[in-house]
Amino acid sequence: MKRAALWLAWSLLAMPAYSQYSISGAVDDDRGRPLPGANLVLLETGRGTVSGDEGAFIFRDIPARPYTMKVSFVGYESLVKEIVVTGDTDLGRISLERSSVMVEEAIVTATRAGETTPVAYTGIRSEEIRARNYGQDIPFLLSSTPSLVTTSDAGHGIGYTAMRIRGTDASRINVTINGIPLNDAESHSVFWVDLPDIATSVDNIQIQRGVGTSTNGAAAFGASVNFQTRTLEREPYAVYEGTLGSFRTIRNALSAGTGLIGDHFAVDIRLSDLTSDGYIDRSWTDLRSYYASAGYYDAGTMVKFVTFSGLEELYQAWNGVPSNLLESHRTYNELGAYTDSDGNLAYYDNQVDHYLQSHYQLHLSRVLGDRMYVNTALHYTKGAGYYEQYREDASLSDYLLDPVVIGGETVAETDLIRRKWLDNDFYGIVGGLQYRENKFSAVLGGGWNRYLGDHFGTVIWARFPGESEIRHRWYENTGVKSDWNSYLKANLETGSGFSFFADLQVRGIMYRIDGNDDDLRDITQDHRYLFFNPKAGINYEPAQNQRMYLFVARGNREPNRTNLVDADPAGPRPVKESMLDYEAGYTYGEEDLQLGINLYFMDYTDQLVLTGEINDVGSAVMTNVRDSYRAGIELSGGIRFASWLRWDANATLSRNKIRNYEGYVDNWDYWSDPENEPYQVKEELGTTDLSFSPGIVLNSNLDVHPLKNLHIQLLSRYVGKQYIDNTSSEERTLDPYFVNDLQLSCAIYPQFIREIALQLKVANLFNAEYETNAWVYRYYLEGSEDRMDGFFPQAGRHLMAGLRIGF
Repeated sequence: MKRAALWLAWSLLAMPAYSQYSISGAVDDDRGRPLPGANLVLLETGRGTVSGDEGAFIFRDIPARPYTMKVSFVGYESLVKEIVVTGDTDLGRISLERSSVMVEEAIVTATRAGETTPVAYTGIRSEEIRARNYGQDIPFLLSSTPSLVTTSDAGHGIGYTAMRIRGTDASRINVTINGIPLNDAESHSVFWVDLPDIATSVDNIQIQRGVGTSTNGAAAFGASVNFQTRTLEREPYAVYEGTLGSFRTIRNALSAGTGLIGDHFAVDIRLSDLTSDGYIDRSWTDLRSYYASAGYYDAGTMVKFVTFSGLEELYQAWNGVPSNLLESHRTYNELGAYTDSDGNLAYYDNQVDHYLQSHYQLHLSRVLGDRMYVNTALHYTKGAGYYEQYREDASLSDYLLDPVVIGGETVAETDLIRRKWLDNDFYGIVGGLQYRENKFSAVLGGGWNRYLGDHFGTVIWARFPGESEIRHRWYENTGVKSDWNSYLKANLETGSGFSFFADLQVRGIMYRIDGNDDDLRDITQDHRYLFFNPKAGINYEPAQNQRMYLFVARGNREPNRTNLVDADPAGPRPVKESMLDYEAGYTYGEEDLQLGINLYFMDYTDQLVLTGEINDVGSAVMTNVRDSYRAGIELSGGIRFASWLRWDANATLSRNKIRNYEGYVDNWDYWSDPENEPYQVKEELGTTDLSFSPGIVLNSNLDVHPLKNLHIQLLSRYVGKQYIDNTSSEERTLDPYFVNDLQLSCAIYPQFIREIALQLKVANLFNAEYETNAWVYRYYLEGSEDRMDGFFPQAGRHLMAGLRIGF
């Protein structure tokens, strides 16, 4: 009723819609003291500002109409105020009451970009996450954000999935959950399958593209993704979420929370189960997970324990489909194949990947007076698992097994089943001290982490086992890695619309590997790195609804475990990668129109890429290339044509190059004529394209809202041609693809229940045939070039239906 009255008042009193006015005022506390640094947002438009000296604020160029303004400040209760703008509006003093509980914002703000931070970033709210969550992995929930491309081994977004941002792969994308590193310390990658249905317990996400601001954990060498898990719910709740879909996909998730008990305590929990047969043959998944938290809150303190865990078992599908079978058998999966005792083709039923990963976090946040607050967290992650393989005609000596004598005949080969294990522990501490006064803010933060990894392999069955024991161990090595970092960030705003940002980080790594690898090579080695990563930028707001920024940053990244272990002992060792990242952008935002442009140039020194070079046992190695770059333009926009029709889109146009590229191709003729044939054929190709770096990425979301609680969305994405190696050969590419998803969602809010929501998604609406990833191995035989390859087709048209019931 109050809202209707405001609209009536506006219709009677407002000036014409094209008139532009201001909203001004000041924010103070309950004792009348100014609160500089308070956040103010007009909810209808998303426009925001921050109070300055003496708590003063102003919104300029505001059309006449009603607004809802939210005012918030750490340690204080948020205030929502209804406003009707009919001319320049002075709200006077706005007082905030001290909060009875401390908000959880401090957990993530130390590592996130703020409104005036001069970097390219995208925020995803809980409502957006919920609307797209059918149980698929995080990359598919983020697939419509700028410059991001996804892939799935099973072809439908469940199981092993990955994403690239600006062409950079998972090992170069820093990921944190509540400010705590998620990337594996040795591979630098994130394996989303280990955290099934984590999206159901995520409150918000921020993606920074480029080097971004300093964070904890692995180097951000192309992007960083920062998650915050479920925040405080003041009222008790229970929610059931279910999904039914093609490929016998079934998901069940139950979440519940106590709300705030006695003004101080809250507990939340989620249990999830997800199974699917997958699009690719035998690419089934069986996933289980939980999330739980328990928190204590008062006016200046928050103590919160968070734990989440995932158990995954799936049939391996990571070899892809040979290119000559894409037309006739797009779902082919060779893994697990063997010849049985009758000479028939069979598939081993337990060719699985099995892994359990559990995370434990203890967060402490405390307000220190009116200007400072501190957050710190202890964390521990335990992971253990294996992948199991059937191997035909394996050499016994390769597994440290003695030849077997049967009936006077010596047997040197056998069929066997092996498991490759990883058993690891990761623990540490992270934290930050944040200060804010008037127009100056600073963060002093950092962390220390330690990783202990045990890699080993066991033979659990052999046709000719000899005298070996069950679970015979044929190799073992350990990795011990310590990583520390410290950073200081500062932001100074001036009265002329400018703000200046500086960020200095020092990061140190100590990494030791001991033991033998699966090919029995001694891989013992020791490495130390010390990096200095400075960043600086300028932000300028010529008007309330406009922002321009410049940003420059240096990033450094150490080689990962595979780079170091596979390196040729007789060749050059891989060295650190370095990058200078230059960014410049402009954003414009009105209630019904938002536009953004970002230019970037990422200049690499010694980027590690595949060139075809191999080590002393024939395994591919990553090579430092002296000069390479990624340059592009990112465009984004949204326009509301009517109250029931909105269109959002983004586009990335880029060039991704290696200068003076030298490639290598194996020469199999060497083995028959080593005196006259080279071991590898060298190719000098000049400037080439970086692999898996499409020059065009487009996303579109057409949102039709014909009824109050009904949304119809057409989600479209186009990804340009990608080279699958670094040679720029047109014979080795992923074709461009254009894929559309149709999504319908509706919700009702009956009196006896909080919410009933239904969702239906027709994925790949027009049944496009496309592949999102591939590998290739080239070689010369009898003077001619040949190759082996594997492509990863994605599912054709398929359905997913979701149900959400909230109590």
